[in-house]
Amino acid sequence: MPASASAVPGPVLDRPAPPPLPDRGRERGGGSEFAPLLRQVREAGLLRRRPGWYAGMIAANAVAVAAVWSAVVLVGATGSWWVLALALPAAVLSARTGFIGHDAGHRQIAAGAGANRALALLHGNLLLGMGAGWWTDKHNRHHAHPNHVGKDPDVEVGALVWTRAQAVRREGFARWLTKRQAWLFLPMLLLEGFALKVASFRDLPRMPWRERLVEGGLLVAHLAAYAALLSALPPAQAVLFALLHHGLFGLHLGLSFAPNHKGMAMPEEGARWGHLRRQVLTSRNVRGNPVTDFVLGGLNYQIEHHLMPSLPRPHLRLVRPLVREHCARLGVPYTETGLWDSYAQAFAHMHQVGAPLRRG
Repeated sequence: MPASASAVPGPVLDRPAPPPLPDRGRERGGGSEFAPLLRQVREAGLLRRRPGWYAGMIAANAVAVAAVWSAVVLVGATGSWWVLALALPAAVLSARTGFIGHDAGHRQIAAGAGANRALALLHGNLLLGMGAGWWTDKHNRHHAHPNHVGKDPDVEVGALVWTRAQAVRREGFARWLTKRQAWLFLPMLLLEGFALKVASFRDLPRMPWRERLVEGGLLVAHLAAYAALLSALPPAQAVLFALLHHGLFGLHLGLSFAPNHKGMAMPEEGARWGHLRRQVLTSRNVRGNPVTDFVLGGLNYQIEHHLMPSLPRPHLRLVRPLVREHCARLGVPYTETGLWDSYAQAFAHMHQVGAPLRRG
């Protein structure tokens, strides 16, 4: 495949990448192939943080969140069922809040670790009920070994599986689920908003007691504040609003991250790829435009984000041409596709994973 190919030709299944070129010495940038690109990005000034941009975005998000929840309380107090319509903007803003927490976890926003930690706790634990410590640990392991079974938590066996080797070991209800997982993926995402909260609480025991106190306290504060806001609604409306809000939030997050890696190369056990190939060959970009960039939070430039996780989000699209040119020089495939095609490839991969079970 030429390095400038716009998309993988059809779905791939446990697809190994083309044999990596031998590493000819390690450099500070993560490998000899990556170091020249990193140097180019640094010289272009694109590694510099954007505190002004983030301050404006965080402020705008805070105002919008306050406005929507004020409307929920005011409309809910009237007993009008129209309050349920506000679950959609509340879910969208929850996802926007999650994107800010994501960037803080990667230390993209502030220079100091403490400031980024505070922002992650505010936007994760307090505003979303999603533990910053749990998410950061899980997400950093994903970044270190994307799509690598046994190392990337995002391709571990769970409700869904990602390889045929995982699929054929399923039994009982899990086997039935795997046969149909491509069709059940969207309905299952409706539970993701609740699952994030449950996972965050379950992760608390592993933390040192000070972190557990801070993170757990903020998670409890989130639940108390959420319940207090919904207490303005009649009980039936409050329950339906919570279900709608969390369902749409989980769906939004799932559809934002599904195109990034599903159906891309999966390193085999013992594979030794340099940083550039490990990140580029396992990631897929979604072509950007103002709407796509907004809905996917700018993380549709997934290749660039994986190569340089601390790169400020507004710089991802600016780095993209440099990465494409660098990959072309090296002959490394750079996968980029449209939004709907990315979903088609991800769903096709999930469907093919369960194929051996459907033949049985």
